[in-house]
Amino acid sequence: MKELLRNTWKHRAHVVMALPAFLILLFIMYVPMAGLVMAFKAFDYSKGIFGSPWNGIENFKFLLASKSTFFNMTRNTVLYYLLFTSVGTLLNVSLAIAIDQMFLKRLAKTMQTLMIIPVFISYAAVQFIVYAFISSDTGLINNALGVNIRFYSTAKLWPWILLITKIWKDTGYGSVLYMSVLSGIDVSLYEAADIDGANKWQKIMHITVPALIPMITVMLLLSVGNVMRSDTGLFYQVTRNSGILYNTTQVIDSYVLNQIFKNSNFGFTAATSFFQSVVGLLLMLFANFTVRKIAPENALF
Repeated sequence: MKELLRNTWKHRAHVVMALPAFLILLFIMYVPMAGLVMAFKAFDYSKGIFGSPWNGIENFKFLLASKSTFFNMTRNTVLYYLLFTSVGTLLNVSLAIAIDQMFLKRLAKTMQTLMIIPVFISYAAVQFIVYAFISSDTGLINNALGVNIRFYSTAKLWPWILLITKIWKDTGYGSVLYMSVLSGIDVSLYEAADIDGANKWQKIMHITVPALIPMITVMLLLSVGNVMRSDTGLFYQVTRNSGILYNTTQVIDSYVLNQIFKNSNFGFTAATSFFQSVVGLLLMLFANFTVRKIAPENALF
């Protein structure tokens, strides 16, 4: 104990610098985990979280009660994760490389700044932007094409609408991390490639892309933990929570939000979050184990 205190005092400047991040992590991420006990309780407002009676796995049974609904929202959650992750990663990397290869660096920085702006727009505002484009009466798309497509009652169109919205909002910001990796590549590698007669495409494929692979792997491993989670704003607000679209737009998080508004069953909400976290943890451990077997240097641990 004395050694711990002595070492802490010796590095007190570093401790003070790390303290805000530690407190945020503690109170935002770890203290609320005590609320997971609600997953096994029949929550009663008058008795509080720890005073409410235990009900075993009844909340989990309620989650699985409607097999068709549970299957549909779980399928949608996983498929949207795969779609957004695959397309998003490809576009993030492509955009980062494209900006890095531009000759006019000032123009590249301007484009980068403009593409980051959408990430700061909340989905509460994005829903009105989307509505302006696809409204059946005054929508820009219907007016431009001279048709009357009822987007808000055609479920099969929404995977594409949500994908385009997600790409527009997140791609610019998602490319920033990859651009930071590109800025650290040794310029002498490109110079050596020029001497060997490599063209632009060959330099990208043999120098730029391999340098990005470790970061791509880390980002994919981190995202696997959220495979059962979705952006509630995207699926609840942009779709305007239209029941006729549930077949292709309802995910676990939007379903839980609907249940809160209808029943205020926080035990069920906690059970769903517990289910999502456990599945995400197991998938991340499996993905990390697989990567460690194939390329140990790219594994998280």
